[in-house]
Amino acid sequence: MSRFTEETLNSWRKPPSDAEETKLTNAERMVREAISEDDILSSKSTRIFGQGSYANDTNVKLNSDIDINVQYTGGFYYQLLNDTTQEDAGIGKLSSSTYSYSEFKDDVEKAMVKKFGRNSVKRKNKCITILANNYRVETDVVPTWELRRYDKNNTPILGARFFPDDGGVVTNYPEQHIQNGKDKNARTQKRFKRLTRIHRKLRYKMIEDGEKINDGITSFLLECLVWNIPDYIFNNNDTWTDRLKESIRFVYLKTKEDKECKEWGEVSDLLYLFTGSRKWSREDVNRYMMQVWNYLEFK
Repeated sequence: MSRFTEETLNSWRKPPSDAEETKLTNAERMVREAISEDDILSSKSTRIFGQGSYANDTNVKLNSDIDINVQYTGGFYYQLLNDTTQEDAGIGKLSSSTYSYSEFKDDVEKAMVKKFGRNSVKRKNKCITILANNYRVETDVVPTWELRRYDKNNTPILGARFFPDDGGVVTNYPEQHIQNGKDKNARTQKRFKRLTRIHRKLRYKMIEDGEKINDGITSFLLECLVWNIPDYIFNNNDTWTDRLKESIRFVYLKTKEDKECKEWGEVSDLLYLFTGSRKWSREDVNRYMMQVWNYLEFK
């Protein structure tokens, strides 16, 4: 017998209720209105789309915030292969933009303040946060620029790039993340997103019970780890207890050594999970899986 019954795990797999979804939808709609009503931003080329757990339909808590990507598409950053030139990619004659990323983030902040009021808007290092009220959940508005990553055929893969206020650069591929999540969900009888919610809910439960969780074990990381689990573990086990148990066993065994997980990627499959500057490490994940196993009292 494990710590939680099959009935409990079955309840954890479910998405937020209709009322919760309404608050999430309201927040996204109001951000769209703020951009369209702003004199400066309404005249510029932008795209607005959800990203993160809300957009991926793997969110588990009413008070979890949502992420809205407000992307400027009037210019773009680019990334070339080492043996490729700007001319090879067809961008050699483009002039530099006169509109900077920092100006764009400032304009997005002003638009949010105009819509929601100064007291409801906080500028953070990586985003503009709209605080929650009875009508909406807390919303992180992430200003980004379009990124074009050229492959060996000089075809651009579209992503997002932004620059935190304290320095550095962040690159991600939110739309590929969403599509790959949908594809795996279809291959696993909708169990990919459900098992992701269970892992996320489990982490919250452990924190509530006083378990010390490594700061690097984020909700985003858990979704990526579940995405790297083979489809047969979702499809060949009959209960959520067994799927959870076998998923933990698989990740634990594969993260004991670098060679077994060095090719693991984020859900976008365009960035390695354990390469570069990361908030987490393979060792963190391996220790967390053992911690979860013991917490659940699995044998």
